[in-house]
Amino acid sequence: MTDGLVLPPGAGRAIQGAGMTLKVGADQSGAWSAFETEVTPGFDVGAHLHHNAEEFFYILDGELDLLAFEPRARTAGDWQSWQSASGARVMRGGPGSAMFVPAGCPHAFANPGTAPARMLFLVSPPGHERYLDEIGEAIGRGGPPDPAAIAEIRARHDIHQLTPMTVGRPR
Repeated sequence: MTDGLVLPPGAGRAIQGAGMTLKVGADQSGAWSAFETEVTPGFDVGAHLHHNAEEFFYILDGELDLLAFEPRARTAGDWQSWQSASGARVMRGGPGSAMFVPAGCPHAFANPGTAPARMLFLVSPPGHERYLDEIGEAIGRGGPPDPAAIAEIRARHDIHQLTPMTVGRPR
């Protein structure tokens, strides 16, 4: 029998340059990876999808705009204005809000406020930490990140970006 893992608050492996802490990863689980993350004001992950991964997001503190549906039309700009065929729109979620994303579903989150938000997220299959390590390394080299290098990293890790990722001031 294998022992479990118990972590005190703040424990885990920091993902360099990503504002995330890996709580459980591929080294511990064959089913999923778990992260705690701080989403800074103005950060927008951009709408994207994974062909093979499922994700679950749970807001602990603050507010985030959340998207988890196929829009009537995938526009290259602002995903916050997207609407699904059934009328679903982007939702502003606070503490206790959750978002499940099945494989192939466009999704995004952004912090439109002036205070950081914190969330827990799970990714299945495990190993998303390898993508985050590579992105953190690419961004941490100084200067603006190379878009071609970022696109290549994303493509290798089952991430199809639909709208740009941005880091900046709140809307």
